[in-house]
Amino acid sequence: MHIKDFTDTTNLVVELRLQDLKEAARDGLVTEAQAQSLWQRWSHSAPAHTQPPERTGPTPGPAFGFVNVLYYFGGLVAIGAMSLFMTLGFQSLGAGALLAIALGYMVACLKVADHFKARGLHVPAGLLATLAVFLVPLAVWSAQSLAGLWPPGGSDVFASYHTRIDWRWLTLEFATLAAGVVMLWRYRLPFMVMPLALTLWYMSMDVANALLNDHGWEWEFMRDVSLVFGIGTVAVALWVDVRSRLSLTAEWRQDFAFWLYIFGTTMFWCGLSLHDSDSELGKFIYALINLALVLVGAAIGRRVFTVFGALGVALYLGHLSHEVFRDSLLFPLALTLLGLGVVALGVWWQRHEAAIAARLARYVPQGLQPRS
Repeated sequence: MHIKDFTDTTNLVVELRLQDLKEAARDGLVTEAQAQSLWQRWSHSAPAHTQPPERTGPTPGPAFGFVNVLYYFGGLVAIGAMSLFMTLGFQSLGAGALLAIALGYMVACLKVADHFKARGLHVPAGLLATLAVFLVPLAVWSAQSLAGLWPPGGSDVFASYHTRIDWRWLTLEFATLAAGVVMLWRYRLPFMVMPLALTLWYMSMDVANALLNDHGWEWEFMRDVSLVFGIGTVAVALWVDVRSRLSLTAEWRQDFAFWLYIFGTTMFWCGLSLHDSDSELGKFIYALINLALVLVGAAIGRRVFTVFGALGVALYLGHLSHEVFRDSLLFPLALTLLGLGVVALGVWWQRHEAAIAARLARYVPQGLQPRS
């Protein structure tokens, strides 16, 4: 909002963007429905805006006010009810009934999501559309079971989808990714990326199981597959991030990369950290990779990199203190100094975070520079 005239408050002229009203709604000053209604009323009487839309980074996500907490709590309970907490009693209805229930729930969720989005209630709309994506695995599993196409040897309980690693789930995961991408294109709501990122995480484990030909549990191989999937997911997140930041459309400037960064970095860092090298050089390279994560996180404004990188550096410093002061009375002192040093580093980083991020941002492409 830009003030045009400071001298006469009765004829005050301002420039108002839809983004200003959305931010006011996120701050709790007005509801999202009121913001949408005000924009529709004012835009009809305002002159046409001839300036091209400004390029900015992804718009910030919704603030966690009381209303949004209620939205997310209710939405996540509903998602859990149709996925994590699918009971044997519910499945006793049979594959045909489950398929009908899943499709019925899906249609109802999408109808309500359309209703909410038309009224500017994007958070509940995103939650309902996400629930529809979470119903895709149940629908596909029911259809395969009903048609007799479920591969033998696997679990015949859908609840195992979230607890058991098995290559037979891959058909459910590919279908979820395909349906999720279509629904994301249809609704363009960032929270809908969450089930896609979660599915990629599941897929990394199930692909490893398939490559092992369902024989044994070679955790080292599964660790390496997780590492590769993590790198791939982060690469997709970077691509999505660039497209979002450079988009000229407000709908596509939202933060669609957030969940991809979360799951991708988790897969990559866990796979990397589980490589227990006996070489001090290997451990030092591990520390350098984590230090690079800290710097990359600061440069592109993604704190998930900074958090995991800082944790990795702390683990390496702990290793050094343990090796240098092994079986020594000085070990507790060294560990205390290490902890205090990390706290001091956190204080220094907080004071200079903006300057550090601004300096590092000069070395990254425009599409990855954090918002000012």
